[in-house]
Amino acid sequence: MNKNIDNLYKIAKKEERLIIGLMSGTSMDGLDVALCKFRGSGGETEVEVVAFETVSFEDAIKDEIRKIFAKTTIDFQQLCVLNPWIGNLHGQIVNDCLKKWQILSEKVDLIASHGQTVFHAPKILHKLEKFPNATLQIGDGDHIAVKTGIITFSDFRQKHCAAGGEGAPLAVYGDYLIFSKKGENRILLNMGGIANFTYLAGNLDANEVFATDTGPGNTIIDAYVKKHFGLAYDEDAKIASQGKINQELLKALKRDVFFGKPFPKTTGPELFNLEYLINAQDQSHTTELSHEAILATLCRFSAETIAEAIGFLKRESFSIYGSGGGVHNPLIMNYLRELLPNFIFKKTDELGISGDAKEAVLFATLANEAVAGGETNFGSRKGVPSVSMGKISFPE
Repeated sequence: MNKNIDNLYKIAKKEERLIIGLMSGTSMDGLDVALCKFRGSGGETEVEVVAFETVSFEDAIKDEIRKIFAKTTIDFQQLCVLNPWIGNLHGQIVNDCLKKWQILSEKVDLIASHGQTVFHAPKILHKLEKFPNATLQIGDGDHIAVKTGIITFSDFRQKHCAAGGEGAPLAVYGDYLIFSKKGENRILLNMGGIANFTYLAGNLDANEVFATDTGPGNTIIDAYVKKHFGLAYDEDAKIASQGKINQELLKALKRDVFFGKPFPKTTGPELFNLEYLINAQDQSHTTELSHEAILATLCRFSAETIAEAIGFLKRESFSIYGSGGGVHNPLIMNYLRELLPNFIFKKTDELGISGDAKEAVLFATLANEAVAGGETNFGSRKGVPSVSMGKISFPE
């Protein structure tokens, strides 16, 4: 037997596995690194976050990614060279974190790397009849494995697309395995660049799990603040809180056909970007609005589309556990509480895992399931194929 296969077999048989989850979202703020200890798999999965850190990206790194990010026309050479460059960058960040945490790489069983999304193109967006759902994440897993000396799982979203999904949201799988609770209907709401949620039924039936994107979370807000104020984000919604919602602009923002498409569905900054905002302003004759009014309206736009998507479930009560940058935006959170007055809002921190670490932990969970589980049946519904995800890269 090849020694790499033999090593992977031994990892799968272990009672405990130490797995590093890596996540870099569409905001490109940095790389989330979560060192997780796993026991069991499937419905018996137990996870403990041993260490966690978000390593911020310098502007020079973000600038290189932005040259191809969410663009239909790019320099193909830039895409080609970025793939290994990002892989090496992520690998070095892992090495640096392990050194800081005083943990030898030999003690880590696996790395689960989401990669950096550069383009998301489900059929609902590309509208090209003969082509399937598609998505692209870069940060080559082989480079991470060689750089760290650790077996690496990567490129998770391709299997989801191959099995008929849209490549997102993938949080549904880890959400079910880690966060389901008998007797409590839960929504795990993630408000990153794009907002999405997972519904977990209190009867623990995997066939009832439901997940969908709802529309923008912070992506247009962050892009607007960067362009007009030179800031990465509107901290505590200080700027937006000074503005007044413009109803005409809000109506125009919500007019896109995406919001009329059936659930589940996915989207990305390929649609929801500054150009989208400019078009909505032109349609609503609101090009002279103040920055504060525009940001207030964008916050309301995110909140209303999230609330309306949750309303689609037609359930009377949930506990909603939030994560992602949006939970730190008090204006969005206040709007959500107003729009969903019968729901209890909490943070995933109350479930034992930091909301900031959640996405990285969920990809570590996918890798754990790939080696030690894979028997959970999510049924045959659109958007949640019962598949094992992640391509394997050996360090040797």
